[in-house]
Amino acid sequence: MTAADRYVTDLDHEEVLLRRGRRSGLLTIVAVHSTARGRALGGGRLWRYDDNRLALRDALRLSRAMTWKSAVADLPLGGGKGVVVLDATPLTPARRRDALLDFAETVDAFDGRYVTAEDVGTSARDMATIASATPHVTGLSRRRGGSGDPSPWTALGVLAAMRESAERALGSADLAGRRVAVIGLGHVGLPLARLLAKEGASLVVADINRSRRADAEALGARWVSPRTAMRAAVDIVAPCALGGVLDHETVPALRAPIVCGAANNQLADDGIAELLAEHGVLWAPDFVANAGGIVNIGVELRPEGYDPRVARERVRAIGDTVRRVYDDAADRGTTPLDAAMALARARVAAG
Repeated sequence: MTAADRYVTDLDHEEVLLRRGRRSGLLTIVAVHSTARGRALGGGRLWRYDDNRLALRDALRLSRAMTWKSAVADLPLGGGKGVVVLDATPLTPARRRDALLDFAETVDAFDGRYVTAEDVGTSARDMATIASATPHVTGLSRRRGGSGDPSPWTALGVLAAMRESAERALGSADLAGRRVAVIGLGHVGLPLARLLAKEGASLVVADINRSRRADAEALGARWVSPRTAMRAAVDIVAPCALGGVLDHETVPALRAPIVCGAANNQLADDGIAELLAEHGVLWAPDFVANAGGIVNIGVELRPEGYDPRVARERVRAIGDTVRRVYDDAADRGTTPLDAAMALARARVAAG
């Protein structure tokens, strides 16, 4: 039995629905992990997998993570995730629309218990297509009454988490003059790098896409390889691209006292949290630090509607949550990961 098989058979989810799209022929998946605190929110992604079991595993894993992310941010939301499994046939504009409409039907089958949003492989324009077939979608453009691209809000939340981490590990929340390595200049990494530049931080940046080097030059940042950035002599390393970057090889090589970034699933496994502590590295749990996007969407879902001023206030409060996690970890003699998970589980149990 493979790891994927073991994961799929160990279900603690409320609902999982797999449907073959009648238009596109593509498999669509929605996994709802928990609605204990409210409607399950989680992005819908278009992605190609080696087999359908891996796609299902992704939906299960990510929906569970969304439950904890929403709970630790104290949002009245649960956790869910949607996946459209791409195949070898080219995704023409017409087939893409068909796939999105097929996914919208799967979303709609939950009758509001699951709300989808932008994710890997999808855009605000895609959300508009989905919204033509189901009302259970967020992250629409401001013109359509939504809150727009969530990426800048995620970046703002990570910045708040960085300030709190710097206060804890370096004695001051002021990021001016701090050296920060941003790994990944994508939808969140680039806005984060721009915010840090405005704060007066000294930047080292990396991306596997060499065309991003122009962005680095515009910021006055030093361009290096991702491997060099991870090992750089900086104050903060900010992983903002792929997950699993913190493992038994990279953690001992870290020269930064803080790791705080936007990437999901930064730990290769949960035991790496202990390894980081053993090496004196303060790690801001990713699902706490990168919750700005979902916090913003939470404002969009309020009965009174979206207000960017409220969103900014609540996203900045991620720093308060990070402080509580660090305090709880210190009081209990445990890792920030354990403290964050304890807080999330307690809130889910309380409903």
